Amino acid sequence: MASNLVKAIRIEQHGGPEVLKLVDVEVPPPAPNEVTIRQHAAGLNFIDIYYRTGLYPHPLPHGLGFEGAGVVTAVGADVRHLKAGDRVAYGQSPLGAYAEARNVPAAQVVKLPKGIGFDEAAAIMLKGLTVQYLFRQTYRLQGGETILFHAAAGGVGLIACQWAKALGVKLIGTVSSPEKAALARANGAWETIDYSRENVVERVLELTGGKKVPVVYDGVGKDTWEISLDCIEPRGLMVSFGNASGPVTGVNLGILNQKGSLYVTRPSLGIHVNTPEKLQAASKELFDLVLKKKIKVRIDQRYPLGEAGQAQTALAGRKTTGATVLMLD
Repeated sequence: MASNLVKAIRIEQHGGPEVLKLVDVEVPPPAPNEVTIRQHAAGLNFIDIYYRTGLYPHPLPHGLGFEGAGVVTAVGADVRHLKAGDRVAYGQSPLGAYAEARNVPAAQVVKLPKGIGFDEAAAIMLKGLTVQYLFRQTYRLQGGETILFHAAAGGVGLIACQWAKALGVKLIGTVSSPEKAALARANGAWETIDYSRENVVERVLELTGGKKVPVVYDGVGKDTWEISLDCIEPRGLMVSFGNASGPVTGVNLGILNQKGSLYVTRPSLGIHVNTPEKLQAASKELFDLVLKKKIKVRIDQRYPLGEAGQAQTALAGRKTTGATVLMLD
């Protein structure tokens, strides 16, 4: 990188994929607590679309993307755990991962083990750490439980299917087609429910012998809120962790009482990995499962940086399976 000008995606207004602009940006020397990363790949996630549309407000103009992997090229004065030449990854950075190079707070960056590729890391950091906190922190699965996980053939879902199997948990996954059902089962889902053809609540009752499940993991949002509540056993937990169909609004708390004294939480990754120590521990658990081949990283879509808009359109249109990455080298 002779010049410190690099290509990056920026938006100056909220809107559709057409607001994504590929521009030259300058990468300044890292601040004392930062590292400069020459990126090889960046991950694509639904949350990127929320920021593009303004569902999640952020001062304009700004970049997009939270997840990436590459090599450290410069280190801030106060950084001790990383050095130039280290292979690294991150899944929860300030906005701006859609870029060839960038500065990232060192506390949010972890070393990448040798056996994991940059593209794999960019595909699993945010999604894999999401499954880590959902399964090991929000509701700590012990093994033996039967759970419901929506959108089981998506990027987060396929990691969840594999992680559940590794824990000895029976994951029932909702999907939108027979192809996605087969994919979820191939990745370790115990059973699948095709919500375009089957009644989710009735099938959960059948599959659990009328007991329902102790926890539902719901990243879909508006479209599945009531369905999810109807699948939870008395005093069980509803984990609403995303809004792929739009946010859940106008919630009447009384409904939690009517449907069985239920609990509900709306967690996010940042709070669960808000210290370097927590991030290291969660990342290690994820990387260990990948290195042991308990979790295989499935990247079904790869796009160059300039086609980030098309990549987001495919994701929003539910045209993707597994993970999508932007290739930056």
